[in-house]
Amino acid sequence: MHAGRNFDDYTNSIRMNSHHFEALFKYSTIGILITDEQGRIIAINPFALREFRYRQEELLGKKFDMLCPSRFRVQYTALRDSYFKNPTTTPLGQDKDLFALRKDNSEFPVEVSLGSYLSHGTRYVIAFVSNISVRMQAISDIKNLNDELETTVEQRTEELTNAMHLLEQSKEEVSKALVIEKELSELKSRFVTMASHEFRTPLSTILSSAYLIRKYIVTEDQSKREKHLERIVSSVFMLTEILNDFLSMGKIEEGKIQTRLSKFNLKECIGSIIREVEDNLKLNQKIIYQHFGTSDVILDASLFKHIIMNLISNASKFSPEDSILEITTILRKYILILSVKDKGMGISPEDQKHLMERFFRGSNVANIRGTGLGLHIIAKYAELMNGIVECKSELGKGTVFTITFNTNDKHNEENFTH
Repeated sequence: MHAGRNFDDYTNSIRMNSHHFEALFKYSTIGILITDEQGRIIAINPFALREFRYRQEELLGKKFDMLCPSRFRVQYTALRDSYFKNPTTTPLGQDKDLFALRKDNSEFPVEVSLGSYLSHGTRYVIAFVSNISVRMQAISDIKNLNDELETTVEQRTEELTNAMHLLEQSKEEVSKALVIEKELSELKSRFVTMASHEFRTPLSTILSSAYLIRKYIVTEDQSKREKHLERIVSSVFMLTEILNDFLSMGKIEEGKIQTRLSKFNLKECIGSIIREVEDNLKLNQKIIYQHFGTSDVILDASLFKHIIMNLISNASKFSPEDSILEITTILRKYILILSVKDKGMGISPEDQKHLMERFFRGSNVANIRGTGLGLHIIAKYAELMNGIVECKSELGKGTVFTITFNTNDKHNEENFTH
């Protein structure tokens, strides 16, 4: 009695399980296909039919390959054969992009998991096919979004880098502007101090001499009148020299000085300059001039004359009376060496470092008139003619200024006018 009841329960259980498996196959939300060892489809659930857009009778008994894009069929067959040799429950073609083919030849990405079972000595394969189009689209969207974000980050980074670069440039420009502003302020202060002193002295001399001349009205006072007239002339010459220095510096700073090269006789030019300045030397000062080499040179005669006159003026100004000023020129091929030597007070090594700066005056020349612009102008004029200025000096023994011109420079050739 009990044995019969148990058998009935067992039979009912089988029927119930069979019913459950049928429901699972029929109502599953994943595509399920069963194939035999030859890859023929022997069963396919409704979900798979809807995915592939076939009717059941169109697929049963057909090769599974017809659901694969033609370009992947060799690959899918190899994967299937490999699976039959070692059947395990595993995803098909891991790390590979798999696609399935619908009846209308449209494709969609899939994931395929395989399982197998034996029935009456025959092995069957169950393929679980998942349409992953939504997931792939999401991945693609995420990738596109990530690419857009990376592009945006790169753009923002580039913009930030450019902004930082511009900020650094602005910072540098502001710093340079502040330095220039500070320098201009210092120059202005030095100019006001120097100008007030240098202009006041000759103007006071002119005013007092003119006032005294008015008092000398008789013939016997002629010598006194001449003395004051000489003082006026000397003071006017001094003012003219100062104004010329300022005008020259202004033109240099504005870049308005253009070299006009011409060929001239060096010895004749310097001889003429010496005769012109001899009356302005200190008492009993003499100039000795020597020249070696050829005489014709190509330079800007006007700028060269200004250089010579300024060097002679300095040599005379800072040397004692009864002293000798030596000028030497050497011209060989395209190299001209000009030197002006004096036996004056000399320049300290510390002051020599700043000689060519605007408004600079040596520490030992406080009582000697001057603007501190002469050597700065000389250096700029020499530079315009491809010249280099050098100074050798020793305190109490004198100074030698040497300027070396290279008249064969391309700049000189381009600016030379016959």
